Amino acid sequence: MPRSRSSGAAALLCPLLGACLWSAVVGYKPVIVVHGLFDSSEDFKNLQRFINESYPGTNVTVIDLFDRSSSLQPMWKQVEGFKAAIYPIMQNAADGVHLICYSQGGLVCRGILSTLPDHNVHSFISLSAPQAGQYGDTDYFRIFPQFVKSNLYHFCYTGVGQLISICNYWNDPHHRDLYLNSSDYLALINSERPNPNSTEWRRNFLKIQKLVLIGGPDDGVITPWQSSQFGFYDDNETVVEMQHQELYLRDVFGLKTLVARGDLILCTVPGVEHVLWHSNETVFHACIEKWLM
Repeated sequence: MPRSRSSGAAALLCPLLGACLWSAVVGYKPVIVVHGLFDSSEDFKNLQRFINESYPGTNVTVIDLFDRSSSLQPMWKQVEGFKAAIYPIMQNAADGVHLICYSQGGLVCRGILSTLPDHNVHSFISLSAPQAGQYGDTDYFRIFPQFVKSNLYHFCYTGVGQLISICNYWNDPHHRDLYLNSSDYLALINSERPNPNSTEWRRNFLKIQKLVLIGGPDDGVITPWQSSQFGFYDDNETVVEMQHQELYLRDVFGLKTLVARGDLILCTVPGVEHVLWHSNETVFHACIEKWLM
């Protein structure tokens, strides 16, 4: 009888030990998560759980900086702060890291990847981020009386406005010249106006192995929702898809190169509201999971 019990225990333990040994041998890359506007690290517990259920033992770090109202601070200030927190994790990851960046955090990560020459990001997963800018007066953005779509450019395209993160990527298609001349952040990282660092930034950005752009038509905040995949309005507010955008056609920071490499992935999921992207298990399995290997 004791021998039988011992055999049963071994039968139970072997699969568990095998899973642990497999995780140790595979050595999943660390995952770094950067939150969005008005979020904090506490909001990403479901995403952390999804990752660890799929890849047991993965080191998942949700950076706890610029939480809640502090996320309104200028984008370049956030880039430097997040970069300082992320860089030591990269240095300790010989095989590289994965980066999941949600909403405004997706633009923060663009700044990090453009300005950090020795980053080792494998997959950059942009989760419903306004990569081509924002032009929508949803309730989510009405934090000041000035935040009304038709006249927000008066506020954003000034020195005072550029001290607020949202204004750093406000892209008014009816005032294109003002955007190009006044945007201290998005117009620069998109190389939409002359920038002495553009060649270096492009080289840095293209060190990523995969760019995954996730978004959907029922987002309700990112406007147009196609901005999450580098589409945006023309001056008639007709959406022009990424492949027809100047920044793609001229390959100013590498989108066209990534497509040619087969390293740009679009994942569109209907029926997901903006605040639910990071806690939606279907989104995780359909759009994120396979890129964390």
